[in-house]
Amino acid sequence: MNFNVFHEHFCESKLLCNADMSEYTSFKVGGAADLMIMPSSACDIKQAISLCKSNSIPCFIMGKGSNVLVKDSGFRGVIISLSKGFEKIEQIDDCVIKAEAGVSLAKLAAFAADVSLAGLEFASGIPGSLGGALYMNAGAYDYDMSGVVLSAALVDENANEKVMQAAEMALGYRTSVFHNAKYVIASCTLKLQPGDKEAIKAKMLELNNRRKVSQPLELPSAGSTFKRPQGYYAAKLIDDAGLKGFSIGGAMVSEKHAGFIVNFNNATASDILALMEHVKRDVYEKFGVILVPEVEVLGE
Repeated sequence: MNFNVFHEHFCESKLLCNADMSEYTSFKVGGAADLMIMPSSACDIKQAISLCKSNSIPCFIMGKGSNVLVKDSGFRGVIISLSKGFEKIEQIDDCVIKAEAGVSLAKLAAFAADVSLAGLEFASGIPGSLGGALYMNAGAYDYDMSGVVLSAALVDENANEKVMQAAEMALGYRTSVFHNAKYVIASCTLKLQPGDKEAIKAKMLELNNRRKVSQPLELPSAGSTFKRPQGYYAAKLIDDAGLKGFSIGGAMVSEKHAGFIVNFNNATASDILALMEHVKRDVYEKFGVILVPEVEVLGE
C-alpha cells in the first residue's frame, strides 16, 4: 500500500506511522497500525477518506479507543483518529449544545453542567468520545444517547458532507444506522433541559461513585464486554457460569463485575479474544444464551 500520498497532503504533525495501538486503546493491547491520521477539521476527514478510497487502502474511524480491541498483528491500513484536535463544544441555543465527535463524554457532560443543562449526567463516567457514543448509542443507568441527540454532521464514504436527523439514525440498544452505513461522525447537536447546576453536578458525582464501587475502573478494559441478551443480564450469566475471576494469560473476567474482561497482567489481544470465546462457549453450554460482544475487533 502506498502511504506516501498522505505525506503529500497532510503535515507531519497529523500523521503517525506504525502507531502502537496499545497506546491508543483502553485495553492497552494490540499491534501497530500502518498509519494514523489525526484530522483537525471536516476537510481533513474528507481528504483522508478520499485518499484511502482512491488508493484502495482500508481505513477505520476511531475516537478514544474505549470500545476497540486491536489484534496483536495490528491493522494494515489507516486509522483516522478523532481523539485529538476534534473536541470543540459550544452552546448554540438555550438548551442546545453542538460538539465535535472527538470530545470525551466526561468533558461534554461537565460543559453541560457548567451551563446548567441536564440530561448528560449518565454520560459523565462513560469512557470514550461523543462520536463513538453515538455510533454505539452508549448508555448507562437507563439513559442513552437516543434521548439527547438532535442531529449529526457526517462525512460519507465518498467524502460528501451530510446532516442526519436523530429519527434517521435507527438508535437502539447499543446499535445505530452507523453500524451498517459508512459514515464518519464529525459533530453532533444535543437537546438538553434547563436544570440546577449544583443538582446536576451532584447527580454526576452520585453516578460516578456508583460506577467506582461496582466496576473495575482501576484496570484496563473496554467497559462491558458483551451486550445485554434479551431477557437476561450478561454479567449475571457469566457470574452464574462460575467465570468471575477466570483468566487466560493476562486477561481475566473481573472479580468485581463479571461483565468486564480486564487486562490484569500484561495481557495480549490474543489472551482477551481467547477469554471472550471461552466465556461465550461456557454461557451457551450452561444456559443456551448466545453472548454478542460490544467490543469491536480490529485487525487480521
